[in-house]
Amino acid sequence: MNTMLSELTTMRLGGPAKAYEVVTTTDDLVSVVREADSAGQPVLLVGGGSNLVVGDQGFDGLVVRVASDGIRIDDEGMTLAAGVHWDTAVRLSLEAGMAGLETLSGIPGSAGGTPVQNVGAYGSLTSEFLESVTVFDRHRNVVEVWGPEQCGFGSHRQSVFKHSRRYVVLELRLRLAKDVMSRPIKYDKLAEVLGVPVGTAAGAREVREAVLQLRTARGMVLDTDDHDTWSVGSFFINPVLPQVPEQAAECPQYADPAGTKLSAAWLIDNAGFAPGYGRDWGRGTVGLSSKHALAVTNRGGATTAEVMSFAAHIRDGVEEVFGVRLGPECDLVNCQFDGTPQSVSS
Repeated sequence: MNTMLSELTTMRLGGPAKAYEVVTTTDDLVSVVREADSAGQPVLLVGGGSNLVVGDQGFDGLVVRVASDGIRIDDEGMTLAAGVHWDTAVRLSLEAGMAGLETLSGIPGSAGGTPVQNVGAYGSLTSEFLESVTVFDRHRNVVEVWGPEQCGFGSHRQSVFKHSRRYVVLELRLRLAKDVMSRPIKYDKLAEVLGVPVGTAAGAREVREAVLQLRTARGMVLDTDDHDTWSVGSFFINPVLPQVPEQAAECPQYADPAGTKLSAAWLIDNAGFAPGYGRDWGRGTVGLSSKHALAVTNRGGATTAEVMSFAAHIRDGVEEVFGVRLGPECDLVNCQFDGTPQSVSS
């Protein structure tokens, strides 16, 4: 019986995989991908499935579930296999007296996905802690250890790994500080929950608990009983523009190497799509999270086609009001909404 991609993704979407294999070691991951490449078989790697939307037709190739495990902690940081659950790594780093990752608590998915998205939250980015990443270059058929300068970090949530299947992330090395205190708190809301002024430090474990509290309130901590968490988190990426349209001038703006970054959540909400929007749209199986306008959610029984159509509806409404065209932050495989390129799938 074929494995359904809906069983492997946090949005609970996706048709059958033609072939499916689970790998539990780094060596096996490289071996399985090499063998499939030699046979000309398309490959789709799945970690936690928290940033992946797959079409209803599924995937006509080999789906590899990356479950490689292994965490090594020393006085200067930690080394993680790609399949390690990210939040487990954050928790263990704090238990070992290592500070730095506390603001990245509660982010779903596996360690291997963090450099792909350059995952960030509450003022911290993966790239700030990344000492090296071990990658398998499928084009050159070699395993290499890269420094962060080779990863193409720069503009918001970008890397050489994103929307490309050439490189397989095998292992991360993170440099962390031996400390019980966090780095200075940058976000007003987090500082408010902690009861400290912005720009000051707090206990790293207390910061983790505050972040988990805030993420839970926004439906960003996975809960099988809460359809607000049946999502990929932020479906749309915060747009970075060389010039902000006049009609979007009031949108929160942030400096970015590629221009000005706008808040996609603000654009969506102020275009008339408040949290919870969509319950009367179509069959009522897809809608925005009741807690957060940036999360497109499966309300139960949704198809990928319905999600793509709904996402296009939101995107078009924002563009009509503000002149800004939103794009997906998530990885789309065998699905697209109105001309948005789908991910390379092999």
